[in-house]
Order: sequence, then C-alpha cells, then structure tokens
Amino acid sequence: MKLSVVIPVYNERNTILDILKYVRAVDIDKEIIVVDDGSTDGTREVLRGMSDDTTKVVLHERNMGKGAALRTGFRNVTGDIVIIQDADLEYDPSQYPKLIQPILDGKADVVYGSRFVTGDSRRVIYFWHSVGNKFLTLLSNVFTNLNLTDMESCYKVFRREVLEKITIEENRFGFEPEITAKIAKMNVRIYEMGISYSGRSYKEGKKIGWKDGFSAIRCILKYNLFR
Repeated sequence: MKLSVVIPVYNERNTILDILKYVRAVDIDKEIIVVDDGSTDGTREVLRGMSDDTTKVVLHERNMGKGAALRTGFRNVTGDIVIIQDADLEYDPSQYPKLIQPILDGKADVVYGSRFVTGDSRRVIYFWHSVGNKFLTLLSNVFTNLNLTDMESCYKVFRREVLEKITIEENRFGFEPEITAKIAKMNVRIYEMGISYSGRSYKEGKKIGWKDGFSAIRCILKYNLFR
C-alpha cells in the first residue's frame, strides 16, 4: 500500500526542510503533498525547488487556513492511506508505521494519534492548552458518542476511500471537529494510538489560540446537531 502524506504549511521557513527530511526518511512507499497556504516569511521560496518524483508542492495565492490547505492536499492524493503531518516538528514522522498498522491489519478505517494516551515522550508545556484540548474532546465525544482522548490531534490517518466520501467545509482549525463529526456518522472503524509529542511555545512559532477554541465549539455544535 502507498501512503500519502499531506503537509499544510504556513510561515514555517525554519522547519519545512527538516520536516521534509524526516518524512522522506520513513521507510514506507509514499508520496508527499505539501500545500503552502500563502506564506509570507520565505517558505514559498524554499518550497519552489522541492518538487520531485515523490513530492508535490501546491501554492495557495493567499492564506485561507489549515482546513483549506488540507482540502487542496486531499484532492491531490493518490495513495491508499492518507496521513496529515504538520510542518512545525511537534509530531514525529518515525511513528507512521505504528499509526498505519491498524489499517494494514484490516482492523481500522481511521486512526487518531493521541498525545494523552501514550507510553512515548512528550514535552511538558501549557497546562491550559491541555485543559482546553480535553474539554473540546469531551464535548465532541458527547455528540459523536466516540471515546476519543485527543480529537484535536494533528495525526489523523484515513483509508483514502473514507476521505473521498467527505467534503471539508471549514477553512481553519475547525477542520478537526468537523471531520470527527462526519466520520462518526459513517460506518467506519476508528482506532487511537499513543504518540510522542514535542509541543512548541508561542515564542517558537505556535499559532493556535483561544479564538480557535471558540471556533471549535461552534463546529462541534454545527456538524453534530445541524448537519
């Protein structure tokens, strides 16, 4: 099976080459789809020469958000399994083999990587962020009747056939509760795997903020109650 790695990027000039190096080092048959979402820090210039037989670079003319970048990336995948990879080095590509294993074993159609159920290392940072993540996951679970521990995790893995049945509407970070609500309504098997996590600080470039938390609540209600 071929793996498609979709990497949404916005203003990650300092990390994009490293994350591509780590993704390419994973010994799995794969393609890499990088979607630059209107970066203004020089990331686009770094990416212009990166396309090759295994890597496709798509450039958005303006910044539209992570959900919009993923929507573009999903339209370009050709692999049997699709995984989302952030470009900020918080998530470790060496964990792809264990994340895709439940799908390869025929047990799962979707796999979430959890930062909270893990025997791996994780950086200790931002108590209130963890509280917010757990609250949003709990609220999502109330409506989806899933027992996820980390709905907001970057690492989400799908059989391509599952993604082809979903239309992503949210342009920003509301993608996370939206796609969770939509897969919960499908007859698919969802697994969760513990992952390592090296969270970064705002000084180091972290982008998500409290406004995105309120947006997530809106999306949880919208896609569970009114769709």
